[in-house]
Formats: sequence, structure tokens, C-alpha cells
Amino acid sequence: MDVTEFEELIDRLGEDLSLWPDDRRLPAEELLARSSAAQALLDEARALRRALAAPPVRAPAGLADRIVAVAAKTKSDTAEPRTEGETAGS
Repeated sequence: MDVTEFEELIDRLGEDLSLWPDDRRLPAEELLARSSAAQALLDEARALRRALAAPPVRAPAGLADRIVAVAAKTKSDTAEPRTEGETAGS
């Protein structure tokens, strides 16, 4: 087994080698024993799985409302004063 095949198997079978069929797992374990590139791929796959399993990050309550309020205030503060009958394009 080479690193490319190992990466494809991780994509198809997952990062938990104990769930792989013996005919795939045993060569993968041999590759891991001698290849730092294979070890790095497995570490990345495990890190990705942990990241995907983590609970989602939630914004504080009311954050979107505060952003909109500040944006509206900033827009009104920077608007140029117009004389009577003048439009934005004038």
C-alpha cells in the first residue's frame, strides 16, 4: 500500500482503522509504521472528525441586532446634508 491508496481509503472508510476490513487494515498499519506522510494524513483525518463533531459556535444573543444598529447609525452619520430639492445623484 502506498500513501495515495491510504488517503483514498481514509476518505472511503474513515479514520478509525479498527473498522477497516483486515485485508486493508493490516497493510495500512504497516504503512503507518514506516511513513510519516501516512501518519500525518491519519492525524489530519482524526482532527477533522473531532472538529466536525464539536458543538457549533453560537454568537451572543442580540449580536446581529447590534451590528445592524451600528451600521444604520454609521450610515446616517456619514450621509451628506442635502438642500431642499437636491437628490443623492445631484
